[in-house]
Amino acid sequence: MIPTTARRDFLKTLGVSAAALPFVANLPGLAFANQGARKQRLVIMFSPNGITPKTFWPTTYGADFAFAESLTPLEPFKKQTLLLNGVSDRIAGDGDNHMRGIGCLLTGTELFPGNIQGGSHTPAGWAKGHSIDQEIKTFLQKDAATRTRFGSLEFGVMVPKHADTWTRMVYTAANKPVTPIDDPYAMLNKLYGRTKDREVLASVLDDLTADLKKVRDAVSTEDRRLLDEHATFVREMEQELKAAKTDVLAHAVPHLDPGVKQENDRIPQISKMQIDLMVNAFAADMTRVATLQYTNSVGQARMKWLGIDENHHELSHEPDSNAKAQEKLTKINKWFAEQLAYLAKRLQDTPEPGGGGSMLDNTLIVWTNELGQGNSHTMDNVPFVLVGNGLDFKMGRAVNHKKLAHNRLLMSLAHGFGHRLDKFGNPDYCKDGVLPGLT
Repeated sequence: MIPTTARRDFLKTLGVSAAALPFVANLPGLAFANQGARKQRLVIMFSPNGITPKTFWPTTYGADFAFAESLTPLEPFKKQTLLLNGVSDRIAGDGDNHMRGIGCLLTGTELFPGNIQGGSHTPAGWAKGHSIDQEIKTFLQKDAATRTRFGSLEFGVMVPKHADTWTRMVYTAANKPVTPIDDPYAMLNKLYGRTKDREVLASVLDDLTADLKKVRDAVSTEDRRLLDEHATFVREMEQELKAAKTDVLAHAVPHLDPGVKQENDRIPQISKMQIDLMVNAFAADMTRVATLQYTNSVGQARMKWLGIDENHHELSHEPDSNAKAQEKLTKINKWFAEQLAYLAKRLQDTPEPGGGGSMLDNTLIVWTNELGQGNSHTMDNVPFVLVGNGLDFKMGRAVNHKKLAHNRLLMSLAHGFGHRLDKFGNPDYCKDGVLPGLT
């Protein structure tokens, strides 16, 4: 392994500028400190308003399960998928179920009393603790062998700018929610720090070409391939962002104005761009923990690209007897499953830098929701769909746990990284340990 000072001297000798460092700092051939061990990764993906159980959960459980309609896009990844039914959010207290559903989802603890009024329940404030992704981030950042540049990255797709309990799921501590970045341009700027506006973006590759060539001529064949992939990726992002209108990233709010509808139609494009950015950040080992939040709890996106004019939250309140509404909700969740499948495929198609297999072999994606079903607002049977082999869980199964506390699953995620928590969030729901049968 090359010592830190030697690596700095190597790059300095080449005359590489700071602008190129994000592209080259984690090349396997440079043997940075965190390249020695297996790189495990976690992605938590959120979509709102519950599911349609009869078109989401399988009719049989075990290894011989079959995907219901909502999850058919995951068919190519069946052997790498684990469906967890019966995992329930038992956190009670202040706030309505939408508020507690998202605010307690990753924190496993109650909301503070507050002045944000929701539904017919009591008002509430922010969560009383940090989220499991940040717990795992802190654990990884303490060790040089697993430390990364950012620790975690929080991606969003049409998440409202205004901060309230319905719009935030990641917390660094009690009362400290994290705002996800839902502008791909802003995320690109965060990752590479050279693109202050769309006019400057066009010159990024010109500024980097000479530096990348210097490094390319001095490193291994594998590292050259990764450098070429980084450059190609940024070039594609440049083309997509230049083609986008300046108002593409306007934000949806609880009460949508007619003018938001056109921006809403950009959700598929924004989703793809964010997923591509995430995979790129993983490949460069900028982070090993990421979240991807679609809209927000009570999200009111209008998925017109699916032929659906009603907003998502409005549809989720329709009774089970409304067959047309249930069909549309199935289409919506199937679209979210398609985004998960796209992320899984990108990871599967990307060889693990400096290691064997694919990046999906070392990444676990967890797709979840704030509710088990929208029209009942239940927090029982909250969907948890796991894809990838990053934590070495026993995949290729569907399991019904029958109302086990979701705190136990949060603990299991930490254990998968070697972080042996004996409680997380409300300790009352951790007494029986991690979720059984995962390994």
